[in-house]
Amino acid sequence: MKTIIIMQARMGSSRLPGKVLKKLGDTVVLDYDLSRCRQMKPVEDVIVATSTLDQDEPIVDWCRENNVSCFRGSEADVLSRYYECARLYHPDYVIRVTSDCPFVDYDFANSIIAAMKENPTDIVRVEGRLPRGLVVEMVSFRALEYMYYHGHEPRHREHVTYYAYEFPEVFTSTTVQVPASMNHPQLRITLDTEEDYALCRAIARHFAGDKLVHSQQVVDYLLAYPDVAKLNAHIQQKPVI
Repeated sequence: MKTIIIMQARMGSSRLPGKVLKKLGDTVVLDYDLSRCRQMKPVEDVIVATSTLDQDEPIVDWCRENNVSCFRGSEADVLSRYYECARLYHPDYVIRVTSDCPFVDYDFANSIIAAMKENPTDIVRVEGRLPRGLVVEMVSFRALEYMYYHGHEPRHREHVTYYAYEFPEVFTSTTVQVPASMNHPQLRITLDTEEDYALCRAIARHFAGDKLVHSQQVVDYLLAYPDVAKLNAHIQQKPVI
């Protein structure tokens, strides 16, 4: 089961420009993401998929300096970027990660990989809700290709796998249950705003030097220190349109 991770990354965030290369702990956000993705196994490669825009050149430079595989594609058509990147590697499965999730849960990701290996299907569906910013998605290349050719609405092109959730009858699926101890959707551990950045920096300070801190420990920390969790509790996720 040849599996790759594709991590979408860009500098042009409207609410927090340049967020993926912002300092976090003693490194940058993108390094946290990559370090944690490399704990997801078995995986052939982790590819950062950015755009062809000049503003994303710093991401390409960072990848080159750190020996990270990089692909450049459409900035707006993220589904196209994923598909064009994936087909270069001929994978059976693609794991989707976004670069604004520096504490992505690699333990739960490994549960997803194991479930797909045991019961190969088009997509893994997650029952329960991890905190925002911790979950990954895993789809077969066949499903990704189908979405590429059939998903024509802007929401399909921007959100990559949205077509599969809108038309579940088209795809076979495997279900993975979120552990009760991680089922805390009220927590926001992602990076879209300055408030999010303040929370992520607080986490990085508390677990100083540990890019691979287990997500369960991060969740436990935020539950134990509600004043930290409140830093970004009021932030609303942009709606899918």
